[in-house]
Amino acid sequence: MSEQDDEIGQLHALDAKSFLPRTFGYLRLIGPGYMQSAMTLGGGTAFASIFAGAAFGYQLLWVAPVAMLFGVIVLSAVAHQTLSTGENPFQAMKRHAGPFFAYGWAFGGIASSIIWQFAQYALASAMLVALAENAGYEVSSGAMGAAALVWCVAVALLYDSTPRFVRLYENIIKGTVWFIIACFGFVVIKSGIPHPEDLLEGFVPFRIPGENSGVIGTELVVSGLAAAVGANMVFVYPYTLRKRGWGRDHRRLARIDLGFGMFLPYAIAASLMVIASASVFYYGDPELFSGKNIAPWQAAEMLAAPDRLGPTVGMWVFGLGIVAMAVSSITMQMLCSGFALCEMFGWKPEGPRYKLGLLLPAVGVLGSVFWNDMRLWVAVPTNVFCGFLLPVAYIGFIRLQGSKSYLGADLPTGRLGILWRVGMVVSTAVLVGFLGWFAWSKVPGWWDAILS
Repeated sequence: MSEQDDEIGQLHALDAKSFLPRTFGYLRLIGPGYMQSAMTLGGGTAFASIFAGAAFGYQLLWVAPVAMLFGVIVLSAVAHQTLSTGENPFQAMKRHAGPFFAYGWAFGGIASSIIWQFAQYALASAMLVALAENAGYEVSSGAMGAAALVWCVAVALLYDSTPRFVRLYENIIKGTVWFIIACFGFVVIKSGIPHPEDLLEGFVPFRIPGENSGVIGTELVVSGLAAAVGANMVFVYPYTLRKRGWGRDHRRLARIDLGFGMFLPYAIAASLMVIASASVFYYGDPELFSGKNIAPWQAAEMLAAPDRLGPTVGMWVFGLGIVAMAVSSITMQMLCSGFALCEMFGWKPEGPRYKLGLLLPAVGVLGSVFWNDMRLWVAVPTNVFCGFLLPVAYIGFIRLQGSKSYLGADLPTGRLGILWRVGMVVSTAVLVGFLGWFAWSKVPGWWDAILS
């Protein structure tokens, strides 16, 4: 019996059990959802959360879970479609939704991966330099960027190997995600939670604060919505399902995987970052917060002061958490680029051509050389810009979710089918609405500044 047949046998045995034993059994088998967590728990999420807590305390705690909930609604439909039909996702999008949506989806995946790599490498290298200097070593930002590149390429290449290495890659990603959560959980424990009575109110959706030190609440909301699920995540997700060998028997497992592997870790990590930042800056010492001009190492140094978190927690725990977030996102963005390039040109996602696509985003390592004085705020507009690449993919999958010719007997019908598609439409509409507000209110000012 193959490993895949053995897993299907386990699923059938678990299906006969009651809810709690079945769920705990499923948790031993999840994996692709964690890869989505690792991809989205990058610099964009980190610094949108840090600014949210520093500028507005707990008021924007709702953004991360709501944004991820919208993403889960869409990705659960992606999983249902991919696992029900077994068809190649790109070809299915091309045939049943149209070439515009298929190529727009693939282009958005590659473009967002490349764009984000510059910021991720710059942020990772800046933190590595700060950590090295804290330990008494003098290193260049470019050297740290190169070290991050070597690590990310080596880890990403594991995924192009045997099923055993696919599992190894997933386990590395799982460990990274929980390391990130542990780091920021420890920061929260160390800093404490001032005004815990305000926490629950912060999770009330769509309450948007005004402005503080040049940071505008709506901008952080748009950034948070765009950071939770990116175009590259939506592209790589169905391919990780196929690479894992999942099929129709894994549809329930995929839903649990998205809940416990993607939604829960992301919501916990982002919330911990908001709480930690609020504890130190907003409630602790508001004068520390200087608006948009904070560099990553400066944030670590502020946290590392003896009267706050101390040098170990402030510099090393926070710093290593940021590095882990950046490199985990980089490796997943590489996978997305490799899969997307192969699909656009009709190549098999393996071998030298796949590796070429995988290495396309590596040009972002130049960010560690030319952007080594990067401010944290750069993550916010980068989130927003990449967010504009996402609606095409969402609309394409909404079309597929209602396609009888594609899904056949697996087309979701009845009340559940209607609610599912309505949820997908609402998720898309909320994202487009906030992005539209941003374009309407911000782009004209940028254009005037360029022309002047």
